[in-house]
Amino acid sequence: MKTDNFVVEIISPTQSILKVEASEVVLPSFEGEMGILKDHIPIITFLRPGLIKISSEKDKEFFVEDGTVEFTNNNLLILTSTAKELSDLKKGELGTLISEVEEKIKNETITDKDKYLLSYKLETLKNIN
Repeated sequence: MKTDNFVVEIISPTQSILKVEASEVVLPSFEGEMGILKDHIPIITFLRPGLIKISSEKDKEFFVEDGTVEFTNNNLLILTSTAKELSDLKKGELGTLISEVEEKIKNETITDKDKYLLSYKLETLKNIN
């Protein structure tokens, strides 16, 4: 392991999606975008819809809708059911997702929290598209 790297692992309920050494990870947390470097203080937080950007030998980006993050002892553990690598998302799939979110936002019975989460999801999907 390079001296300025730490271990990043993304896990869904059914599989390990990624395990890699990285020099930096940027996460979409409820507090805002958060950068993690080696020797970051221990942290536990929640993900909001957005992009996880992983800087390693091969940079990777994942779209996530939710999840939890734990960083301790230079191990970053991301638990989410929705991580999709950007290179795997198809343009048609993005258009469908955007349309679905736009319809859900128009629903006047959704909570403010749901509107908040859907607006971040919509903004992220449009930026990817």
